[in-house]
Amino acid sequence: MTASTTIPDTPGTAVLRRFNRTWSQRVGVLEDSFLGLGLPLSRARLLHEVGHDPDVTVRDLRERLDLDSGYLSRLLRDLEDRKLVVLTPDPADRRRRRIHLTRSGARLAARLEDRSEDLAQRLVDPLTVRQRERLLAALGSADLLVRAATVHLERVAPDGPLAAEAMASYVAELDATFPDGFAPGPVAPPEVVVLARSDGATAACGGLQPLGDGTAEVKRMWVSPDWRGAGLGARLLRHLEGLAREAGHERVVLDTNLALTDAVALYERNGYRRTERYNDNPYAEAFFTKDLTQDLTQDLTSPPA
Repeated sequence: MTASTTIPDTPGTAVLRRFNRTWSQRVGVLEDSFLGLGLPLSRARLLHEVGHDPDVTVRDLRERLDLDSGYLSRLLRDLEDRKLVVLTPDPADRRRRRIHLTRSGARLAARLEDRSEDLAQRLVDPLTVRQRERLLAALGSADLLVRAATVHLERVAPDGPLAAEAMASYVAELDATFPDGFAPGPVAPPEVVVLARSDGATAACGGLQPLGDGTAEVKRMWVSPDWRGAGLGARLLRHLEGLAREAGHERVVLDTNLALTDAVALYERNGYRRTERYNDNPYAEAFFTKDLTQDLTQDLTSPPA
């Protein structure tokens, strides 16, 4: 007699795993031919990405979908063999390869799009208007939080293109927010720049600048509007504090403008207290500090949650 073993769900993940099982069954993920068009889901997803981005490169896909390079190469080779895509050198950098749909690939991508839309419509058709609104709100929140949980925090070169792009977004938002605009002039980037990256795009950024005497300054904290409300700012702030501790700093300071009410609330929730002005930044109206040694001691002595 063979005994069967049932592996229970962990209480904190049971709902998520149940949703995954329900959703994967109803949208055809379990089928070898996704939506009945002859491709498994992995190939169909690549076709979708290429169809929606005519300038996409292999590197873009690898970062966007977080795929192993060898596995991605095998998927693309299969799509090439099926005459659905072609790979060509990127004129701007011949070390990179661009991916384009063939005519057959474009036709199949269009059919996948139509059938995906039809399936989504059939899933919501039985629901009332109120039920649809609840479903869309719940899925929107779930999408944001799942993506936030899988964001990568990456330290990047302060003078590199990714840091420059993030800092430009930071400056542009402040310029639109402050009543008299924001024009900081040429300012050197922080010594440490950390980006939160998801699907090949930057969701948030923050920097760290040593000031001496065991103090580091948190700088250029910015979260993309599309990512607000997912706790990404607090996660990035804690990460920067950890880097400051590792570098031997005993405290962190930062400044902000009072027009940035969400930022002020974030710092206060995370244990920052008001302090005296410590720089000549003309845009700064509030100054904060946090004792990292005290915070670390509390972390070590606090009972587990």
